[in-house]
Amino acid sequence: MPVSKMARRSERLHFLRTPVAQPFGRVRRQRRRVKVRQIDEAFFFPARDRVMILLSVKAGLRACEIAGLDWSMVLDAQGRVSGTLNVRDVIAKKRGGRRIPMHPDLRRALERLARDTEPVGPVIRSYRGSHLRASSVVNWFAALFRELGFEGCSSHSGRRSFITVAARNIHRSGCSLRDVQLLAGHRSIGTTERYIDGDTCAQRKLVSLL
Repeated sequence: MPVSKMARRSERLHFLRTPVAQPFGRVRRQRRRVKVRQIDEAFFFPARDRVMILLSVKAGLRACEIAGLDWSMVLDAQGRVSGTLNVRDVIAKKRGGRRIPMHPDLRRALERLARDTEPVGPVIRSYRGSHLRASSVVNWFAALFRELGFEGCSSHSGRRSFITVAARNIHRSGCSLRDVQLLAGHRSIGTTERYIDGDTCAQRKLVSLL
């Protein structure tokens, strides 16, 4: 096997075993060996794939927003990856555009992707170089979770985790649930509340303090 192919395979498998690829909210986690041949057939672009996962987990983007994201929404006036992700109304559900502070992991992944591909047009490209369809993003995540053996996960799982983790950390950042609502692009704070998963252990700790 050529050295370059072995390196790409090793990089893909290393990434899929990292914490970034694993925590996705209300998931019954199961560990099993990842089959190298099946991973090779499903995931050909590790730099792009890492960005897709981080856009979901660290920015809370929907499948349609990941598919529609353009480099002009990512780069600053100097052509560098910005500190803010500008999700425009045109790609957002119900025109719920918003500005999301860039997580350091996502920023580094985008900078790497910009070095590997021309940072013009779609951020997440199909094999032909065009925007992926939202349905293709949904199917990609389904294939990833199937290979990892995660049950009950979907392309929305990373977004749910993003909202839940953000809500649990608002007291540490001086924010409020309103800020989480804005980051999520929800019109109603009630919608945001429905996304937030409960924590039984935290509930026990809370009651013990009463």
